[in-house]
Amino acid sequence: MDIRVGDVLEMKKQHPCGAKQFNVLRSGMDFRLKCVGCGREFLIPRSKAEKNIKKVIRENTDD
Repeated sequence: MDIRVGDVLEMKKQHPCGAKQFNVLRSGMDFRLKCVGCGREFLIPRSKAEKNIKKVIRENTDD
């Protein structure tokens, strides 16, 4: 799955604050995500994140 820094991920499950969208701050073997709702940052393994992604919203589309 092609996920880049700066993408916004919409997940199947929501964060405890109620938001379902997360900004990607770092990608690699794991992702550093930032919740759009409350601003909390956390690390999540790539395999777990890819299972829960519903949609990728790409800000920059000039490939």
